[in-house]
Amino acid sequence: MDRLVNTVRPYAWGSPTAIPELLGVAPTGEPQAEMWMGAHPGAPSRTERGPLNEVVDADPVRELGKPAVEKFGPRLPFLLKVLAAGAPLSLQVHPDLDQARAGFAAEEAAGIPVDAPHRTYKDANHKPELICALTPFEGLCGFRDPAAAADLIAELGVDSLKPYVDLLHAHPEEAALREVLTALLTADREEMAHTVAEAAAAAERLGGDHAPFANLAHHFPGDPGVIAAMLLNHVRLQPGEALYLGAGVPHAYFDGMGVEIMANSDNVLRCGLTPKHVDVAELLRVVRFESNDPAVLRPEASPIGEEVYDAPIDEFRLSRFVRAAGAAPTDVTAPTPQILLSVAGRPKAGEVTLAPGESVFVPAGEKTELSGTGTVFRATVVA
Repeated sequence: MDRLVNTVRPYAWGSPTAIPELLGVAPTGEPQAEMWMGAHPGAPSRTERGPLNEVVDADPVRELGKPAVEKFGPRLPFLLKVLAAGAPLSLQVHPDLDQARAGFAAEEAAGIPVDAPHRTYKDANHKPELICALTPFEGLCGFRDPAAAADLIAELGVDSLKPYVDLLHAHPEEAALREVLTALLTADREEMAHTVAEAAAAAERLGGDHAPFANLAHHFPGDPGVIAAMLLNHVRLQPGEALYLGAGVPHAYFDGMGVEIMANSDNVLRCGLTPKHVDVAELLRVVRFESNDPAVLRPEASPIGEEVYDAPIDEFRLSRFVRAAGAAPTDVTAPTPQILLSVAGRPKAGEVTLAPGESVFVPAGEKTELSGTGTVFRATVVA
């Protein structure tokens, strides 16, 4: 197996302390948002054999196993992260596979550089994802019922928001959500900034269910995403709980640290709460305008003590082992590639001791046992 050296991304919303505390290193003073583990070319993990993407490219069948290569192609299908939010992330959605392929091809044909700020599709892959909380974790996930969203907005008592309340009450679900989000994102920016300021003052005064939106306005004054966020479900996770986010589901994370796994993609369409490019037309094509009750996932234990987070996707499978002192070793040998990540204690993967935040890549079929005490997340695929 290969011990991984991983890149930490210093995005502005990152916590300056959470990932350093996990790793047992001194904070730099800069935000530390995401630690990437995998073979994404944007920040591949490094091994003694070279960058992990190059290791996989050199012999995909040996590293990934024949079943995974036949099902997903000659690449590691998932990207594993430790995410630490100290401020709200942008309100965003991800495309499905067909949308990603079409969007990427169109932007390639148009000659838009992949690093251009107005580029939407960085690759041709979809990005379903799952986040498992390591600390109390807060965010938004999926649309509220339009009537519930209308009530929340109406309670602010802001006259300029009344047309949105009326729309949410007057139309069927899909049309109501589509019309209101479209209106918010295409409204006059100066008028919207004034509306957001009024809404923020009212939300701060009311507190309770409105408090999170006052906080959003503090971070993103005047951003229409503050009002758009009121269309979404507010979710709190306790450590060990998780959320699965499929294509087209709008979401945002506010605060907390978690282990996140996703298909190997960096495609993000933003709805608001960001100074970055918002492609309104493409966003409206990708968003699924349907309300849902976010299903909080809790792991299901297997006979070997593996706690599995069930998700309707084959590109990744996330589980964890919470190993008590004196527990017998657990055989985790698999015909698929694995990344093992320690988040507590000092467990061992084979002969490799893993301190918190340390990880290894295990090629398909390589004999591997977990031993020692601590908590280990296991990322692999269903092939």
